Amino acid sequence: MMFWYDHDVSGWGWFAMSAGMILFWALIITVAVLLFRALDRPQEHTRTPAPPSAEDILRERLARGEIDEEEYRRLLNALHAGPLAKP
Repeated sequence: MMFWYDHDVSGWGWFAMSAGMILFWALIITVAVLLFRALDRPQEHTRTPAPPSAEDILRERLARGEIDEEEYRRLLNALHAGPLAKP
């Protein structure tokens, strides 16, 4: 019954299996850590919205009823005219 002893794993076989198992678990742990870090990091591509322009604020004030249409047009014309020149 030599069949049972013919297929023994040599020293290099044990080394290869051990190294393979260590590399396998290192790969699994590395992927898990990288995935966790990627999901935990705040999104860099999301930007904060730009502050509303003066025209947007005027439109909102008109919509809320804080100013009437006449004052809206007057203030809008003043915005488009540019800064006031001081004599």
